[in-house]
Amino acid sequence: MVIPTYNRSEILSETLERLAQQDFVKGGYEVIVVDDGSRDGTQAVLESFAKKNLFPLRFFLQHNQGQGIARNHAVQEAHGKIIVFIGDDILPHRDFLKEHMQFHHQYMRENEAVLGLTLWDSRIPKTPFTEFMTSGGIFFGRFGGHQFAYDRLKGKKMADYNFFYTSNLSMKRSLLLKYPFDDSFHSYGWEDIELGYRLTKEVDLKLYYNPDAIADHYHPMDPESLFGRLKAIGKSAHIIHKKYPELQKVPPFWKKVILGFLTNSFFLHFSKFFMHRFPRTRWHFLYYYLISKKAFLEGIEEGI
Repeated sequence: MVIPTYNRSEILSETLERLAQQDFVKGGYEVIVVDDGSRDGTQAVLESFAKKNLFPLRFFLQHNQGQGIARNHAVQEAHGKIIVFIGDDILPHRDFLKEHMQFHHQYMRENEAVLGLTLWDSRIPKTPFTEFMTSGGIFFGRFGGHQFAYDRLKGKKMADYNFFYTSNLSMKRSLLLKYPFDDSFHSYGWEDIELGYRLTKEVDLKLYYNPDAIADHYHPMDPESLFGRLKAIGKSAHIIHKKYPELQKVPPFWKKVILGFLTNSFFLHFSKFFMHRFPRTRWHFLYYYLISKKAFLEGIEEGI
């Protein structure tokens, strides 16, 4: 199991506790944590947990270079044939590893991977904002789902590269050694989707969806944090656009003009006013959509 981490020592400790409670063969899995230059005492947390000897735990420190490079480092160090990716704020259920491995026993080819289901942790209040972040078709049947879009997988057995969520995903180590994460991605965004798309093109990736491989996501968010996240994604969009222009991750000029018009201060204030005036309507989703596009456009411009 591979976990990149950066300045989240408190929730990382909880994640490790959950991993120690797995209903799985004792000693049948190892956990590799790569600290991407944390400054919050993460190393002390890892050292303390390793002393408990609850499962094989190894950890490595690197200068802050991004999640993709941290994962590549961990894959190189791993011993197992199956790599399970999670985030440092992902809290697996007891049968999480068992569910992933059951699918790998069924789908054994090198190009076959498994996607699990990630839900909001129960401590995260359910709000229109959290609904927007995890519902891919909440607005006009398309927009939303900036965190996850599992609603689009309901009743489906397989997912495409857009669901290459490295917060809950497993695949063969041999494939990752041949096709590592692109190390040109240093900031947040696109490094996982890029790999998913590359594997789809190169080896016809088969991503099977197992909604019983469940983990909870504890990461409090608000519209301000969404703005920062989408801005970082906008900056990184140029990298993937240069490699795969057919994906049109950087919108063409005409689309940027339209989005720029829709995200000006008038429309933002207009949608925000109606969001507060009519709290039980879909105005929330319009406002969140507009600020997400405004942030993305700013990131696009800064990334040039």
